[in-house]
Amino acid sequence: MLIDLSVPLSHQAPSEPMPADIHYVTHEAEGRDQMQQFFGVKPEDLVYSQGLGWAVEEIRAITHTGTHVDAPYHYAPTSEGRPARTIDDVPLEWCFAPGVVLDVRHIAPGEFITVDDLQTALAKIAYQLKPRDIVLLQTGADKRIDSADYFAQPGLGREGTLWLVEQGVKVIGIDAYTLDRPFANMVADFRRTGDGRYIWPAHFAGITREYCQIEKLANLDQIPTPHGFTVSCLPVKIERASAAWCRAVAIVEE
Repeated sequence: MLIDLSVPLSHQAPSEPMPADIHYVTHEAEGRDQMQQFFGVKPEDLVYSQGLGWAVEEIRAITHTGTHVDAPYHYAPTSEGRPARTIDDVPLEWCFAPGVVLDVRHIAPGEFITVDDLQTALAKIAYQLKPRDIVLLQTGADKRIDSADYFAQPGLGREGTLWLVEQGVKVIGIDAYTLDRPFANMVADFRRTGDGRYIWPAHFAGITREYCQIEKLANLDQIPTPHGFTVSCLPVKIERASAAWCRAVAIVEE
């Protein structure tokens, strides 16, 4: 059984602070015009399609739109003291591996998902993490993706991220906009304390320990078991990029 864990890359999606623009070239308009230009034909010459042309989509979007995988290069130019991997250098075996769902839906928006929270969630499913497990954090935010409340989510901090990576995890996913807490919460804590360590701590943990993350997952509640399934999140191979779109899927043996 295949379970789609992805959200669409959509035109001007309200769940994106920097949304994509998609221009749809349709069969009966620009698509037909383009075919006339490329092939030197008239509409009536397009016999099989009865005068219609092809369909093409032109997308202007950052690589962090929709469900995507972040490479270590997104966090900084170096990771573990070496040049950080871009998305085309991420090992494919990191992106096709056993999956584990950790239910953190009880944690309030804006709060940290702590090491204790992670350990408690693992104890509830009687599971011990193994090297290269793909950990999927279930916040429930995906159910609010079409509303402003989508951005109300908990997130990992530096300690939780590093703890997962120290267990051998190379990919951490979340069914929310970001692996960190919401931008507004990070900004509020920074303004309150003047402490820059409140800014992007989960992402910046990738400078210390190399890892990738999947953001904007969905449908984790449809996976029938918290472990014992495989995750495929193979990213599009974009040269020297900090991230790439992916079609994340859970593969459950029936």
